[in-house]
Amino acid sequence: MSSSLPAAEIRAARFARLAELPLDSTAGSSTGYRGWASLKEIFGRREMLDLMIRRDLKARYKDSSLGFLWSLVRPLTQLAIYYVVLGQFLGAARGIPDFAIYVFTGLTAYTLFSEIVLGGAGSIVGNSGLVKKIYLPREIFPLASVGSALFNFGIQLAILLLATLAFGVFPLHAEILYFFPGLALLLVYGAALALVLSAANVFLRDIQYLIEVVVMLLMWASPIVYSWNMVKQNVSPLVLEIYTNNPITLAVMGFQKAFWVSGPESSYPADLLLRMGVALGIGLVGLVAAHAVFNRMQGDFAQAL
Repeated sequence: MSSSLPAAEIRAARFARLAELPLDSTAGSSTGYRGWASLKEIFGRREMLDLMIRRDLKARYKDSSLGFLWSLVRPLTQLAIYYVVLGQFLGAARGIPDFAIYVFTGLTAYTLFSEIVLGGAGSIVGNSGLVKKIYLPREIFPLASVGSALFNFGIQLAILLLATLAFGVFPLHAEILYFFPGLALLLVYGAALALVLSAANVFLRDIQYLIEVVVMLLMWASPIVYSWNMVKQNVSPLVLEIYTNNPITLAVMGFQKAFWVSGPESSYPADLLLRMGVALGIGLVGLVAAHAVFNRMQGDFAQAL
């Protein structure tokens, strides 16, 4: 291009060349599902995901003397309250051997689920500065909440195993394998809800506050401070089936089957492993659907924020 040409002609020629270039979308397709492409993109940004997880953990305990030990304060406080008030004063511990192990097992499982859902729901709004300024796979933000929740879960799981060792009921049995489908259920359903709620929360900020209430109610819909047998004795068979097949209930009972060695076989429904497998299959389908919904909504995140 000759420098003697007027500046206007130079600009026009540059714009013409740019117009001929193919347009690559970075906001995600609104007409098709980009599942595998999104997974490849997230894997390519795995270092960014690792940094986001580390940042979430450091921000949570910034300027704290005890640091990550604070992740134990809430479940241990809940354990003390449930054990003393419900277990001893109200008699919930009757018929439940090693009640403290039973309760802490359920709390360990449910705390992982609740942290994934609550952290994921606010993840896009909480990172609005990054969402508006740079492009990266938006799924990284709710997935970072999954990663930080898993870190805290690892600490609580270690405490649970130490407690079983101290009580002389360490889970050296074949049923420890129930831990894996139980964990898979919590991760799949937690991640699915985190994706959908993080997207919905961008457009309706009340979602995050509503979820806090729902998560609290869901805890009481799982056999954490009471036994499955208590439900069986007080509801109709239809209600019992609905209650039992709740995936979070199944996950909690899977954890109890794995770590609560004092529990009799009557503490669990028939075909527990089969029920967990069916719930996991449904959850995987739900996770794909949740990602599709997230994928369709993410293109408007920057404008809505």
